Amino acid sequence: MNNSDLADQIAAAHNLSKADAKKLVDAVFAGIANAAAKGEEVSLPGFGKFKVKESAAREGRNPSTGATIQIAASKKLGFTPAKAIKDKLNG
Repeated sequence: MNNSDLADQIAAAHNLSKADAKKLVDAVFAGIANAAAKGEEVSLPGFGKFKVKESAAREGRNPSTGATIQIAASKKLGFTPAKAIKDKLNG
């Protein structure tokens, strides 16, 4: 499923035009991305939490040459599903 498929489902379920539904989907994801960029946790009850995780700088190895390289510190967006979603996935 992609953004357009999700927008199509929302449009059909709520009697909206596909363009309006696409704008809503884009706005939701933009809101999540903006909050994450600020380091905020986004909690959607019944669905899950998006949380920024920091990864420390570390040494790694180039698999083709075996040379040691430095891997820079970075931030990652993690997702933890809510219990309702876990239950739905696991029957």
